[in-house]
Amino acid sequence: MSSMLSKTVNRNKVFILNKSELEGKFEVSYYIPKIKNLEDKIREKTSKKLSDYILKLSSGATPSVTEIEKFYSDKENGIPFLRVQNLQPNGKLNIDEVKYINKETHENYLKRSQVSEGDLLIKITGVGRMAVASVAPIGFIGNTNQHMVVIKTESRAVSEYLANYLNLDLVEKLATRRATGGTRPALDYHALKSIPIIENIDFSILEKAEVLKRKKEIQATELLTSIDIYLLKELGIVLPEKNNSLQSRIFTTQFSELSGIRFDPDYISKYKFLVNQKAKYEFLPLGDLIKQSPQYGANEEALEKTSERDIRYIRITDIDEIGNLKAKSWKTALNTDDRYLLNYNDLLFARSGSVGKCYIHKEIDKDAIFAGYLIRFVLDTNKANPDYIFYFCNSSIYKFWVSAIERPAVQSNINSEEFKSMPIPLPPLEKQIEIAKNIRNIRAQAKKLQEEGKAILEKAKQEIEKIILQ
Repeated sequence: MSSMLSKTVNRNKVFILNKSELEGKFEVSYYIPKIKNLEDKIREKTSKKLSDYILKLSSGATPSVTEIEKFYSDKENGIPFLRVQNLQPNGKLNIDEVKYINKETHENYLKRSQVSEGDLLIKITGVGRMAVASVAPIGFIGNTNQHMVVIKTESRAVSEYLANYLNLDLVEKLATRRATGGTRPALDYHALKSIPIIENIDFSILEKAEVLKRKKEIQATELLTSIDIYLLKELGIVLPEKNNSLQSRIFTTQFSELSGIRFDPDYISKYKFLVNQKAKYEFLPLGDLIKQSPQYGANEEALEKTSERDIRYIRITDIDEIGNLKAKSWKTALNTDDRYLLNYNDLLFARSGSVGKCYIHKEIDKDAIFAGYLIRFVLDTNKANPDYIFYFCNSSIYKFWVSAIERPAVQSNINSEEFKSMPIPLPPLEKQIEIAKNIRNIRAQAKKLQEEGKAILEKAKQEIEKIILQ
């Protein structure tokens, strides 16, 4: 039948199937010859499916964010609540940045989706890579939402093997083949369970590559840590040493010193330190360095829709811990309100949740707007270098200020007026540019090491896939 097509036709775009070849699905993408042939090769090597390893499978839900006090908690008192961004294609669960639910929610409303050590977690909905899999670490107790499944297997070793297998690029193609939906692809349980599993793959190559990758990451982390040491030295700032003794936690203050400020002790003690800080350069409030009033971002539900423009929608969760945009994690919003369009060197600050996160907009090849929990600041470049301010707002002295100014609550927050009050040591512009250039170079070295680590792991995956397809 395929001989009816011209030899000049791209067989991955135009092809003919016999009715007998249909497998109950009618999506054209499911039968693309290149992917279908890949699955046929895998099926020749195994009759096993993911369903053969599942003792129990469940998925959770997302408690309403409008009822924070009812469902959510803080790190000290809560249970980790996992989301898709906590899954990693190296099989390790990233728990550095998680939300927390209270114990009542964990034990009642989300009882069926409880996660414990050794459980296999697999992404089943969302844009980007499908079926990303991670294993809950030793001693872990948590919960999850509806965008991933929790799978109980026979043992932790089985979960780790399956995670390594599912995270191979060729297996991800098989998972994506099974997904349905357009703007938000999804794997239903039947489709997920049908993924073919090859046993007895030697993943030791991958484990060795992970060790080498980790060494590169440690070197990169050391470089990034050195930035803070360099910056504080250049500014002549010394942070107070941590002292948790009872004597250090008791202090007195005059009532007159409380005028116009808050009454919580953590704020007062840190405020005093910042006010009395002696540094090489004068501290000026951020509000003196901007050329227009701060602006809150666009709430997604308030965006006016149109089919004419496709615009990136930047949220707090799209920004990593050092102010970079996470790769391929963004969503788009169709928006006609130009008030929220970002310009080059605009600064964004997170005002709640991951409060204090700072991002500087450098991407000019695609229109972008910013979400409601972010605040835009536009600097007067005659007074301050945007890169210098951005790097300062990723330093330990800045984080010290954030910890002082944020309001203690289930979800801490800082408003625009408080951000305007942020004290910034301001060297002459020439010195600001010099500091920013040096920090940029250190960041570039760290990024190069991180990319080398990723390349090592990618090469190991390719070696394993080559062995599988032989």
